[in-house]
Amino acid sequence: MADDFGLFDTDAPAPSPGTSEHEKTEKAPALVYGTAEEFLQERLLPTYVRSVTGKSARWCIQWYFHPEAVSRVAAMWRSWEHLRLDPATGMSVWWRDHADHHMRVLLDPQGPFYNCEMKEHRDPEHLEPRKAPPGWFPDERKSEQ
Repeated sequence: MADDFGLFDTDAPAPSPGTSEHEKTEKAPALVYGTAEEFLQERLLPTYVRSVTGKSARWCIQWYFHPEAVSRVAAMWRSWEHLRLDPATGMSVWWRDHADHHMRVLLDPQGPFYNCEMKEHRDPEHLEPRKAPPGWFPDERKSEQ
């Protein structure tokens, strides 16, 4: 199921080039939470309590079927893991810049859960793009070579 999200599955950060496995384990502090879901269940939702009526805020009980929600929750988790190590202002920065920002977007009635009811998931309608004419967006990877 996690493979279904492709680019949205951000539980595992991309490896840094030139960093050996030994250097990574020696320098990186241990994670408190092993996954974005564990972080959501054990830290975020128990502390971020809001009235979700459907009119002023929406939530989907099956949030993991929404790629945007998965990506945003993973971003909140990773930023929390990093900022928790700053004993001075880390948590304040995390709340202000990460939790409040992303949760405001996630809970917005027009946000990613707009089509869901309190206890029922409904698949969202995805935005449909039209391909731009050839040459409008040149592949930047080709200029790097």
